[in-house]
Amino acid sequence: MTTYSELLASVSTESGQEIFNPATGESLGFCPVGTAADVDAAVATARKAQREFAKLSHEQRSELLMKAADAVEANAEALAELLSREQGKPLNGPNARFEVGACAGWLRATASFESPDYVAVDADVKATVTYRPLGVVGAIGPWNWPMMISVWQIAPALRMGNAVVMKPSEYTPLSVLALVKVLNEVLPENILQVVTGGGEVGAALSSHEGVDKLMFTGSTATGKKIAAASADNLTRLTLELGGNDAGIVLDDADPAAIAGDLFWGAFINTGQTCAAMKRLYVPESLYDAVCAAFVDVVAASPMGVGLDENNVLGPLQNKAQFEIVDRLVKAAVDSGARVLTGANPDYDAPGYFYPATLIADIDPENPLVVEEQFGPALPIIKYTDLDWAIEQANSLDVGLGSSVWSSNRERALEVAGQLEAGTTWINAHGAVDPRVPFGGIKSSGYGVEFAVEGLKGLGYPHIVNG
Repeated sequence: MTTYSELLASVSTESGQEIFNPATGESLGFCPVGTAADVDAAVATARKAQREFAKLSHEQRSELLMKAADAVEANAEALAELLSREQGKPLNGPNARFEVGACAGWLRATASFESPDYVAVDADVKATVTYRPLGVVGAIGPWNWPMMISVWQIAPALRMGNAVVMKPSEYTPLSVLALVKVLNEVLPENILQVVTGGGEVGAALSSHEGVDKLMFTGSTATGKKIAAASADNLTRLTLELGGNDAGIVLDDADPAAIAGDLFWGAFINTGQTCAAMKRLYVPESLYDAVCAAFVDVVAASPMGVGLDENNVLGPLQNKAQFEIVDRLVKAAVDSGARVLTGANPDYDAPGYFYPATLIADIDPENPLVVEEQFGPALPIIKYTDLDWAIEQANSLDVGLGSSVWSSNRERALEVAGQLEAGTTWINAHGAVDPRVPFGGIKSSGYGVEFAVEGLKGLGYPHIVNG
């Protein structure tokens, strides 16, 4: 078992890009600033390693993933502490320890999936379908769930026999370097590599002719740049992009019963989650009760430095995101919307802390409603006509997730069937599972992650017919 100090020392350098704790402003260390030449070298060695790795059976590769999960669990507390210090999320709650645990869980689940290979047999046909590795997968990750989303990319890619070259967010590179160091204790040499750096590294990986597949989780704007950069090579893409997920409360819901799940649906990871609930539509008959119950949950959810075991909410990860949330809340307040709780951050305090904020009586076209805030500020929109609420939920050019809140499952399913999103949850929001496919529509991306459907996206079907 590695300690936090040992783990940090093993991935931090003496110079390069300096990394800071977003809760305190303290320096954590430095990471290398890679170049296009570093990407070239990583892709070349990955391709060489992949040729031998592809010869392993599904069972052998699954065994490696199980060993990788063991390695994560053996170093879980050190990984969680580094993640908390670099990303800002608290150790407790659905945060740093949760994320590290999810890494191990996703590795094990991906190892357990049945092979996607099959034989199609009928009276006049017999075809064997075998999914072959693509080769080298370029994985570009975000700063909000840097370890977990890296595993979402790594696990299926390796299970299908590919090599992986990762480019982590420049905001959270140490967490990914540490995770990969732990994984590489059990993986074949050069099958998983990391190149840290900024836009030059991302552009080089996106446009590299030696990359057979790109996986990206992040903003829609960056996703479009990756699609454009990869177009000349016709590189396969899986893009999980931004969302502005809507939740709709039906008039038969129990406000007290759903308040806790509404809170975590919106404010998990301090609202910094692609598939978090970003806007909530509540019927007039329940509006005051839902707002009051929600405020009570916020009041009971401490925010602060992540290493304090009492806290369940942390800071925004970086200054740019703090400024986005601050701008959107100010726009809502300036328009006459009502602050139920939160707003008014302490601009002079250390860290990028923004209080958990609920905004009521807000115009449905307000910027806080129609733009993705990606932080702890939720607009609650009143409705009198359910069809109008459904229309509003579908009105934006995003479609990652959505949710319906009701005590009547049949009614909830009826509404869910009308919502335009990759996933619609019932009485929950954002609860992903490695056994269930996940992906978006519209400008929230394309391609599917998780489950056997996700494995298929990391291989190509080779058919022997006859």
